[in-house]
Amino acid sequence: MKQSQQPNSEAKMQVLFLHNNFPAQFGGLAGHLVDHGWKVWFGTQRQDLSHPRVNTFHYTPHREPSDNIHPYSGSWEKAVINGQSVARACIELKRTQQLNPDIVVSHSGWGPGLFVKDIWPEARTIGYFEWYYNSPGPDVSFLDPTPPSYDQAARSRARNAPILLDLASVDIGICPTHWQKSQFPATFDAKLLVHHDGVDTQYFRPDRKAPLSLKGVELPADAEIVTYVARGMEPYRGFPQFMAALAVLQAERPELQAVIVGEDRVAYGKKLAEGDSHLKRALSENAIDAARTHFVGYLSRDEYRRVLAASSAHVYLTTPFVLSWSMMEAMAMGCALVGSDTAPVREVANESNAFIVDFHDRNSIVAGLRAALTEHDRSRRIRSAARRTIENTYAAERLLAEKRRVMESLVAARAPAQDIRKSA
Repeated sequence: MKQSQQPNSEAKMQVLFLHNNFPAQFGGLAGHLVDHGWKVWFGTQRQDLSHPRVNTFHYTPHREPSDNIHPYSGSWEKAVINGQSVARACIELKRTQQLNPDIVVSHSGWGPGLFVKDIWPEARTIGYFEWYYNSPGPDVSFLDPTPPSYDQAARSRARNAPILLDLASVDIGICPTHWQKSQFPATFDAKLLVHHDGVDTQYFRPDRKAPLSLKGVELPADAEIVTYVARGMEPYRGFPQFMAALAVLQAERPELQAVIVGEDRVAYGKKLAEGDSHLKRALSENAIDAARTHFVGYLSRDEYRRVLAASSAHVYLTTPFVLSWSMMEAMAMGCALVGSDTAPVREVANESNAFIVDFHDRNSIVAGLRAALTEHDRSRRIRSAARRTIENTYAAERLLAEKRRVMESLVAARAPAQDIRKSA
């Protein structure tokens, strides 16, 4: 275990964040709490990193799940091993650094918070809940309406084991969106708050359209650019449908450029055979103009922001699954959003602030893009409305302050979840 420490003797309260990644969904909240005098600890699997204002430490599972474990139990054993590595690190910090948090916030599913109640029984605990695995799952059945086999259904149900243990033990849980909360059993409704992570609307804000220069891409300020952002290139985020629509638009509009941010891999959903990829398939199935299609991989935060600022139309397609930050950041930038008519998108976007299209229909996506690029008055109205939506409902400055007040109430009042909900 490695750690870096920035002590703050005047901290009002002490909080511990636990997440396999860093800073992930907790970065903005961690910084906000430091600004308000809290002493902040962050445990993560990420190695060789530190933060100038946050006490970071690293936990590493001592082994992988057993080779001969029952296939339904693999994710559970992995979570237990992960939770054990966190517990060992925390026990050592409690002994050597007097770590005694008032509140622990952990990401649920991978197991980092499974055993913290056994280390600090008096600490208040918050779970961050992204997804509950139903069968058939709305995401899976959206792409393949074939009913799952009993074996597939059992595997999905078993994946909820660490999530359910967290739900039983935390004081309150947080879901980023109403759509995500709706996936959880109704019996936990009173324990789950809907509270988005927030969008930094000061950083992601409309900017003048400037020349775009990055990773060998040089495009003038007046270039017509369609943008697409995702971690991977996969059906879950509508990559095949986007590429099919792009080929049609490029044939129609000889000056149209495309900038695609992300890696040629599958982040969500089934992996393809070695050597195959959805990018390779899309390029073989569609007449994509390579000279006008720019794959830029992962970008720095500043480069990513410059891509959104240069966008003439931004495409965000998703199955009924977890909503991506990138869609809301694009809206905060005042992009002309072309979004899929799916539940997570509909929670934030509609016909007043986006061009809503049918995920499965290439022609619908083409029509949405065409409108975003050619109907200039409508596009300007949609861009302004998109920005207002994020400012009014999802601005991080307000949401982080609200979340801090919930945490303060939880610690100070020792109130049940139903009472804390009134603070949210």
